[in-house]
Amino acid sequence: MKLHTVNTELFKLDGGAMFGVVPKSIWNKFNPADENNMCSWAMRCMLIEDNGRLVLIDNGIGDKQDAKFFSYYFLHGEDTLEKSLNNLGFTKADITDVILTHLHFDHCGGSIDRVNGTLVPAFKNAIYWSNELHWKWATEPNDREKASFLKENILPIQQHGQLQFIAQPATALQSTGLLPSVAFNENISIRFVNGHTGMMMLPQINYNGKTIVFVADLLPAVDHLPVPYVMAYDMFPLTSMHEKKSFLAEAVENDYVLFFEHDPINECCTLKQTEKGVRRQECFQLSAIS
Repeated sequence: MKLHTVNTELFKLDGGAMFGVVPKSIWNKFNPADENNMCSWAMRCMLIEDNGRLVLIDNGIGDKQDAKFFSYYFLHGEDTLEKSLNNLGFTKADITDVILTHLHFDHCGGSIDRVNGTLVPAFKNAIYWSNELHWKWATEPNDREKASFLKENILPIQQHGQLQFIAQPATALQSTGLLPSVAFNENISIRFVNGHTGMMMLPQINYNGKTIVFVADLLPAVDHLPVPYVMAYDMFPLTSMHEKKSFLAEAVENDYVLFFEHDPINECCTLKQTEKGVRRQECFQLSAIS
């Protein structure tokens, strides 16, 4: 097995929205805002080579939306999904599986390309993995999340016959705690959380004797480790806090490595228990894990 970081574009989101009730006087020290109160965030994905399969976790915002859409998010940086894959010696056609942690546009926008006006799967040879409850949540969205679930990013996956569902616990959406994980293959399992959005999936990878968790929007960045630091984007903030607290206790006890999707600087970290709660121990690149 080999693990690779796949960087796509950086984008900007409102700093207050990203830190919820935490005042700007605190969060601005971590990720300084520009004159419009916007902070830069990564859209970092992971590529897993495992037993002949090439598994991509999330795929960024994509490039098929119009100029008005992108004007809200200020894409910047030198990386793109395709460039990053090419730098690793791969193309989109080589991907066999795409695990979508959830279907918000900044996580799944690269799933679909617009070719001569037609929407087609960007990974033509891949199975796209979601789960039945989240798919329903995204395709029949509530009013608050509707702007994050773009049909052009989602429906063509199913229309082209490339969608499969990962099993999930029967009462998953009613849970406010950590749910049992489900095996994806012998080295990857899928965890489920409900605070940010219904049935978000967190891939957990066994790699060289270490457990690496792709924490998606449960913990967007290392500076979201304090339990009250919950995004305003989260559908159920109290559930997010409970899930974070439980997960971080487990992660400390078992020496997990966290992989951050949105942290503009830090790819990974280990954790330690302090008087103030669970905090970072050491930050490093994914490539440093051996």
